[in-house]
Amino acid sequence: MPQTNVTNHIEALIFSSVQSISLQEIILALNSVLETEITDTQVQESLAIIQNKYSEKTFAIELVSLNNGYQFLTKKEYHQTVNQLQLHRSKKKLSQAAMETLAIIAYRQPITKLEIEQIRGVNSDYSVQRLLEKELISIEGKAETPGRPILYTTSSLFMDYFGLNNLSQLPQLKDITRAENTIGENTE
Repeated sequence: MPQTNVTNHIEALIFSSVQSISLQEIILALNSVLETEITDTQVQESLAIIQNKYSEKTFAIELVSLNNGYQFLTKKEYHQTVNQLQLHRSKKKLSQAAMETLAIIAYRQPITKLEIEQIRGVNSDYSVQRLLEKELISIEGKAETPGRPILYTTSSLFMDYFGLNNLSQLPQLKDITRAENTIGENTE
């Protein structure tokens, strides 16, 4: 099968996927449609061709590797423009309580609802439910403690939404502390 045809199929798969699509998902989809067995090497070559194509300045999007998969995203110089559209469409925005709950889950996962509530100091039923509905968190299983409470973790949609490959890329407190928020002299 010509590489161009494989590349076009891969480009269509990535374009049509709402979330990042993994190498294995690409191969599985191609092997079920095309008459020939597609290899990892062929897919990697096609991905390089696609990345090179969209790296040109004539395109507003680029192919990005996220969460062990691939997705088309807007280039950084257009983020502000897209952000304006998102602001107008943000009817389904997360509340402050949901954002707090999401941050706690992201940094402390896996975590139970009781632990979330102990950190926040208030009931978090509604926030956890909204985050599950929006698929930003998922249920990992049950804790080995009395009552076997449900354990929550962030989902792959969370990783895609925030542009993360892994949780180590979450901002650390030292990265977001501003100088005007400190008292006294900095000894570092």
